[in-house]
Amino acid sequence: MATRVRVEEVHIVWITAGLSCDGDTVSITAASQPSIEDVVMGAIPSLPKVYLHNPVLAYEVGDNFMSWWYKAERGEIDPFVLVVEGSIPNEQIKQEGYWAALGTDPISNQPIPTSQWIDRLAPKAWAVVAAGTCATYGGIHAMQGNPTGAMGLPDYLGWQWHSKAGLPIVCVPGCPVQPDNFMETLLYLLYQAAGLAPMIPLDSALRPTWLFGKTVHEGCDRGSYYEQGDFATEYSSPKCLVKLGCWGPVVQCNVPKRGWMSGIGGCPNVGGICIGCTMPGFPDKFMPFMDEPPGSKVSSNVVSVYGAAVRGLRKITNNTLNKEPSWRHTGRELTTGYRSTW
Repeated sequence: MATRVRVEEVHIVWITAGLSCDGDTVSITAASQPSIEDVVMGAIPSLPKVYLHNPVLAYEVGDNFMSWWYKAERGEIDPFVLVVEGSIPNEQIKQEGYWAALGTDPISNQPIPTSQWIDRLAPKAWAVVAAGTCATYGGIHAMQGNPTGAMGLPDYLGWQWHSKAGLPIVCVPGCPVQPDNFMETLLYLLYQAAGLAPMIPLDSALRPTWLFGKTVHEGCDRGSYYEQGDFATEYSSPKCLVKLGCWGPVVQCNVPKRGWMSGIGGCPNVGGICIGCTMPGFPDKFMPFMDEPPGSKVSSNVVSVYGAAVRGLRKITNNTLNKEPSWRHTGRELTTGYRSTW
């Protein structure tokens, strides 16, 4: 059980120094439900005061910026939420140097590896959030044969790891993360910190269940074409993209229904295939991306058989419904008791 103690202020210590492109930070600047501005400016009722420490968005630099990391390590800011962006490299498999680091150790004058910061801060954090697919499950950097041994936060800390407040790691995948998915998750955690929400519900992959409980296919505007066995053969088509490589029927993601910004955009919505970036098996299990998924060859062939019959029957019904009922007189003389003055 998580500790439910109402707090007045929460610091968000956001590490982007994993193997990362900073794309998740850039993405959340487009959020509107809520926006990052609404959260940090106190525009949302009942939230604690929020302080954000993100190296991409902060106006502080150098030692002034890094001071918040040292304060968090010393326990001087409590509670704080640790957000990790980017995959975590294995610093034990190299001969010299480091894979990823943030700041400089004042004693050794050497860079501090990202993994060390996670070791220092995660045990003291009220909650730990992995932002984006690299941080959640390793992402592109964790492909087979990568030299860094990159991994996601659950693999680094352990899938059964819990924060000092009793929260599991919260994973919000996406490459990059969908803006409102992340901000909505953060909002939930802030309400939980304020004692106004129960334990955040997560699935077996540590994703918020209300965001990742349905598949791409279940929210896709193209799904009805699949049902009718009507598949696109080129990317300019509005029909189902399964035969062009879309993994939507088996990938848990809400982007087709939610859109990307203000309800607009999202991979299949703009003609792109789903490549499974919210799944722990990404990218290895989804490559090569432009090939038809093996399972869809069977399912789409089966659907095509009865889909043609379904389309035919629906066309007959459609033609019938496009004609007025027989009792409506189609001549010039009305039969409803009204005398025309034509």
